[in-house]
Amino acid sequence: MTRRRVRNLTAHRTVGALTALLLAAGALAVPQTAAAHGHPEPPPAYADVLDLHGTPTAAEPGDDEDNNPVTVFADRGSWHAYALPEAGDEDAYGGFSGPLYIAQEYPWWLSKSFSRIRLTENGRPLDLAGGGAPRSTSLPGRLLQSYDLGRGLHLTLELRFATGRTALIRAEVRNTGPAPRTLGADWTGSLLRPADKPMRDAPSLTATGSGVGVDFARVREMWDYLTDGTERFEVTHKDRVRTTVDGDSYRTEAAKPVTLAPGRSHSFDWTESYTFTAAERTKEQARVRGVLARPAAVVSASDARWRGYVAGVTRGVPADRRRTAVKSLQTLVTNWRGAAGRIKHDGITPSISYKWFTGGIWAWDTWKQAVGTARFAPDLAQSQIRSMFDWQIRPDSATRPQDAGMIPDVIFYNDPERGGGNWNERNSKPPLAAWAVWEVYAKSGDRAFLREMYPKLVAYQDWWYRNRDHDRDGLAEYGATVDPANDSPEQRRLAAAWESGMDNAPRFDAGLGTGTVANRAAGGTLLGYSIDQESVDLNSYLAADQGYLARIAGAIGRGADARHWKQRSTATSAAVRTTMYDPADGWFHDIALGTGAPLTARGRGIEGAVPLWTGTASAAQARAVRDKLTDPAEFATTVPFPTVAKSSPYFSPTAYWRGPVWFDQAYFALGGLRRYGYGKDADALTDRLLTHASGLTGNGPIMENYDPTTGAPLNSPDFSWSAALLLPMLTGEK
Repeated sequence: MTRRRVRNLTAHRTVGALTALLLAAGALAVPQTAAAHGHPEPPPAYADVLDLHGTPTAAEPGDDEDNNPVTVFADRGSWHAYALPEAGDEDAYGGFSGPLYIAQEYPWWLSKSFSRIRLTENGRPLDLAGGGAPRSTSLPGRLLQSYDLGRGLHLTLELRFATGRTALIRAEVRNTGPAPRTLGADWTGSLLRPADKPMRDAPSLTATGSGVGVDFARVREMWDYLTDGTERFEVTHKDRVRTTVDGDSYRTEAAKPVTLAPGRSHSFDWTESYTFTAAERTKEQARVRGVLARPAAVVSASDARWRGYVAGVTRGVPADRRRTAVKSLQTLVTNWRGAAGRIKHDGITPSISYKWFTGGIWAWDTWKQAVGTARFAPDLAQSQIRSMFDWQIRPDSATRPQDAGMIPDVIFYNDPERGGGNWNERNSKPPLAAWAVWEVYAKSGDRAFLREMYPKLVAYQDWWYRNRDHDRDGLAEYGATVDPANDSPEQRRLAAAWESGMDNAPRFDAGLGTGTVANRAAGGTLLGYSIDQESVDLNSYLAADQGYLARIAGAIGRGADARHWKQRSTATSAAVRTTMYDPADGWFHDIALGTGAPLTARGRGIEGAVPLWTGTASAAQARAVRDKLTDPAEFATTVPFPTVAKSSPYFSPTAYWRGPVWFDQAYFALGGLRRYGYGKDADALTDRLLTHASGLTGNGPIMENYDPTTGAPLNSPDFSWSAALLLPMLTGEK
């Protein structure tokens, strides 16, 4: 993961017949869950696993670190999201905060609260705070507000996502008093405009026959705001309404009042849709009609789907850790983005809460996220893997045929031809794809998926050894592609460090001697570049992926291939075991190209534990690594498994990959300990991590990483791969 502007990068079953009809219309199609039916309603223990309260004050979210301080909720791959109003903020009562919408690649707040309902009686507005502070909470799959309006009137607001482009809001008013009540209803809202041109003039309001719409001008600000002028946010009411627009504000009024007899209720239903193209809008309008025709069926199907999700992530999790599991679930689902722009399949972005992670899908994030997602939505896990392989370089590529088989680092809504600056093909990411495919298969049992992915995985393996094994000794190096951005030795070194995923780890420092070398085909064609060291994590990952390719080949009836990959895995593991372990240091290290000398002077990094997770280490080597992993002066810090050992002269607890704890590396270390029989150590260190990583046991967000000495949260909140790999950690799996 690269936390910087990359400016230099040139169906789930349904409930009842009505729901089945909606499915046929496409309104409810969602990835298959891991068991949606036969489970009770999630208990109140899962309320507010994340604090989703907050009201935006400006159109552009973010603090000095480009993080959105308001955690939001989205579902079904939507590109817009909502929060709950702050307690006591009466100006926000009657609506949901937002929405936050994604301008192709960047998040923006459309409004403080775009659709605030007001009820009137005899022409006078009812005070939503008249009966005291409302109850405002989040539950799995929905946001909820309850108001006591006094004199027997109660208002409940619920927001769920009906499709991947549309939220359904139901405002139910109930009369529990002794006399009939006749009520009117209206809705108001206004735009939060960006402060700077040309973004300031992008959104504009339009009255419609069924509500209100927001149109967007074409704006191509590469690093801030991207729209094509075809985007649309639209509110559609079930009941007849009339709308007036006054500049940046609007008012929608129900055409007729509603009379409620004692004990009766009425639901005001409306949808809020965000689409990117005219074709999407046309398709979504048909879905919206189906949703508003049968809103109760939509609610029933959504709640059933989420019961299945919750059952999937809590299965096998101790009771005192299940809230954390549901928090992980909600984080992953909120970061789910449906296919749009150049993203051809649904995927999961790293975080909707960090500006630079909102509209893109990274390769090794995807591999790890799929492993967690498969626990509750195997179809979504498959889809996100496809979203990266959609862009695997083909042999007939017009721009980089030498990279056939490579998976790009990251894809976004826009590729370079559409003016996107975040798309990156100057490097790939660590090869964990076969592991991800196998783990998803283990949950889905879908052999067709294995058959689909097998040749693509083979091509990816072949690319590593063709383009990243400089001396052809069977040990690969991280490197850089032949790309306009890799136009200097320093840029090539930087791209190689990015390819590792551990961007600024000490082992890649230019000041410590890291450089690059050119890789050429037998005929002299430039294939790319390698750093001048063979990395222990890379080659351990390759050995593991070869082992998973053997399993995949066996499962699809390719016995000869299975034997081939098993032999390759054995050979790669032996090479790592015999060349990359330093007996004097008791740790695995990268080794220098040419000499094969272990680079011990660069300190111990958490990558030295990866050979335990992959089963590459010998028993004696694992015992020595275990001693370092359990030593408080090394890796057993307050939050265990810093990326650089505490004893290292380069250890810095808040400097990205120079010390902070990342949950993927913690997962690998814990799995390695368990694999070699150190389960008690793994249990103790898991407990320490879950206890001391800030917010995990409360309602704080799951972070990108943590200070190993204090547990303080660092960098991006609501981070997907942390959430994904927490799920197997919570069950103590390898």
